Amino acid sequence: MQLDGLTDALAVKVIRGLAMDAPLHAKSGHQGTAMSLAPLGHVLYSRVMRHDPSDPQWFDRDRFVLSNGHASVLQYALLYLQGYGLEIEDLKAFRSWESATPGHPETGHTAGVEVTTGPLGQGFANAVGMAIAERNLRARFGAELVDHHTWVLAGDGCLMEGISHEAASLAGHLGLDRLVCVFDDNRITIDGSLDLACSDDVAMRFRSYGWNVIEAGEIGEDLDALERMLVAARDHVGQPTLCILRTHIGVPSPDFTDKHEAHGNPFGAEHVTRTKEAMGVPDEPFWAPDEVVQAVRRHARDRGRAWQQERSRMAANVDRSEFDRCFVTDAPSASPAVDAAKPLATRQAIVESISASLRELPGLMIGSADLTGNTGTKVALFEPHSRSNPSGRQVYFGIREHAMGAALVGAALHGGVLPVGGTFFVFSDYMKPAIRLAALSRAKCVFVFSHDSVGVGEDGPTHQPIEHLAALRSIPGLQVIRPADAAETHQAWAAARDYDGPTALVLSRQNVPHVTQGGAVGPGAAEVGNEPAPEIVIIGTGSEVSICIEAAETLRNEGRRVRVVSMPSWERFAIQPEAYRLGLLPPNVPTLSVEAASTFGWARYATHHVGIDRFGASAPGSTVMERLGISAANVVRTSRSMLG
Repeated sequence: MQLDGLTDALAVKVIRGLAMDAPLHAKSGHQGTAMSLAPLGHVLYSRVMRHDPSDPQWFDRDRFVLSNGHASVLQYALLYLQGYGLEIEDLKAFRSWESATPGHPETGHTAGVEVTTGPLGQGFANAVGMAIAERNLRARFGAELVDHHTWVLAGDGCLMEGISHEAASLAGHLGLDRLVCVFDDNRITIDGSLDLACSDDVAMRFRSYGWNVIEAGEIGEDLDALERMLVAARDHVGQPTLCILRTHIGVPSPDFTDKHEAHGNPFGAEHVTRTKEAMGVPDEPFWAPDEVVQAVRRHARDRGRAWQQERSRMAANVDRSEFDRCFVTDAPSASPAVDAAKPLATRQAIVESISASLRELPGLMIGSADLTGNTGTKVALFEPHSRSNPSGRQVYFGIREHAMGAALVGAALHGGVLPVGGTFFVFSDYMKPAIRLAALSRAKCVFVFSHDSVGVGEDGPTHQPIEHLAALRSIPGLQVIRPADAAETHQAWAAARDYDGPTALVLSRQNVPHVTQGGAVGPGAAEVGNEPAPEIVIIGTGSEVSICIEAAETLRNEGRRVRVVSMPSWERFAIQPEAYRLGLLPPNVPTLSVEAASTFGWARYATHHVGIDRFGASAPGSTVMERLGISAANVVRTSRSMLG
C-alpha cells in the first residue's frame, strides 16, 4: 500500500514549505533540520511505521520519538498531513500561547506526540525505556498482544550529550532489536560547523556498544532508498540499529543549505520566497493543496485500519486478562505488618511494601543504578531482565543514573509497566533533567532515593544530600514523600501507585524507630499524638520525626504543650482544605521545622528551623547528625528559645 510518486513528491514539498512558514509566522523556530528530514519523515510515516491517526492511543502502534525536539515543526507538519487532528490554523499558531504546536513536542498536549522532548539526548534515552517496556511485555504476553517498534530521530546534539552514551551502552548490552535510531548527520550546530567541537567516529562508537550500524550515506532525497534503509533496520534481529543519514541542513535553500544560520533562526521572507522558487511551488504562506493532504490522510487512515484489523485478528483468541491488569496500578493491596519493637530503615521497609503488592502489579518493572540491594529495589521473586531473558522484571541499569531516569520516563509513557528505579539521594543530581521531564509529561514512574541525609555517615559530604529535598520539592507536579518509619513507607508506596504522575520516595539508610501509624501520608501531614491546644508545634520529616518526639517529651516534662507533626509530603499537604492546614499548624503558634537538610523553603510552614545549611562531613552518621545539630537536645534548646 503506497502513495503514487507525484503525491509523495508533493507531500515532501508541503512539509518543507510548512517548515519554513511556521517559524516565519512565529518569528521563532528551527526550520533547517525539518527541511532536510522532510523526505525521511514522510517515508517513515507513510510507508514504514505502523500507526493509526484515527486512534493515536492504539497500544500496539510503533512509537516515534523526536529526540532533537527543536525540529518540532517537522513532527507537526507530519501529524497535520497524516490526519492526527492538527490543521493549518494550528501550524499558524506555532509557538504561541496555548497552541497545539508549542516550540518543542509535548506529550498529552498534541495527539501523536509520544514523549516531551527538548533537552537533547533525553528523547534518545526515553526511547530506550520504551523499547525495554515493549520487549518485556511481548516476552511475557506474546507477540499477538505486543509487537511494535520504537523509532527515534536524533541529531549531533543528542549524541554529544552524555546521556546518549549511557543509554546507547545499555541498549546495546540488552540487545534491544526493536529500537531504531536515525542519526541526522548534518554536521551543523548553532555555533557553526560540527568540527568546532566534535570529531567522534559515531559509527565506530555505536558498533562498540553492540549496535547494528547502517551507514546510509547521501540518500536523503531518495524516498525508495530511505524506505529500504528503514525496513532493513526494522527487520534486523539481535541488536538495536543506528542509521547514519548524511543530510544537508536547510536544503533546498539557495541561501542557507549546509549553513548554521538554518538551525536556530527563522528564514526571512525573501529567503523563503527564493527557496519555494527553487522547490517549484507557489510562494503562498502555508501552501498545502487539499488533494495532496486528503490523499495522504486517506492513505494513512487505510494503513492504520488495516494494521489494527490484522492485530485484532491475531489477538482474537488470546486471554488478555493479566495483560490488561498491567495498566492498573492503584488496585488496593494489604500493607505489611510492622514489628514495633524492631527499628527498620525505610529503604528496607520499601522492599516489604513492594513485595506485598506484587500480585496487584503485574506491570511492575524495577531496577537500580548498581545499588539494587542498597536502595530497596531488589525484588526476590523477579529474574534479571536481559538479552537472553527479556521477560525478567528486575532491570540492572548499571552505573547509568542519567539514562536510568530517562528510561523510566520512556517506559512509563509507553504504558503497560510501572517503572521503578533506585539510587542514592545525592545522585538525584544526575537524574534531575529526567525527573523534571517526568513531571512535565505526567509520566507515572517512581524514583526511589535512599541514603537521604548526612546520616549516610563516613562517605562524607560528596554522598550526603543537603539541598536535594528543596530541589525536588521545587518541581511542579512531582510528588515527594519522605516517610518517618515503616508504617509511613508502606503508605508512601500506596500513594505513589495512586498518583497520576511521578513520585520521589526519599528513604533513610539508618534504622529508625516505629513512631507513627502511617496516617500522615494521605493528607501529607498529621499530628503524632494529641495536643489540642499547643503553645509550640514541631514539624519533622523522615528520620527526624523520632527526634521531634523525643524532644517533645522533654518539653512536656517541663510543662510545655507541644504538638508534633509528621509532614512526609509538602505536595499532598498543600492541596488539603485550608481548615485542615490551619487546624494542624495554627497561624498564631510558633512552629519549628526539623529536617536534616537545607532549610530553604521551610518558611512556608515554620517560623523557626533546625536544619543543615552547609555541607556535611565524614564521620559515623550519628556523629555527623549530632555535630550538625540534628538532635533532640538541639530541638529542645531551640524550642526553649522560641518559647522565651
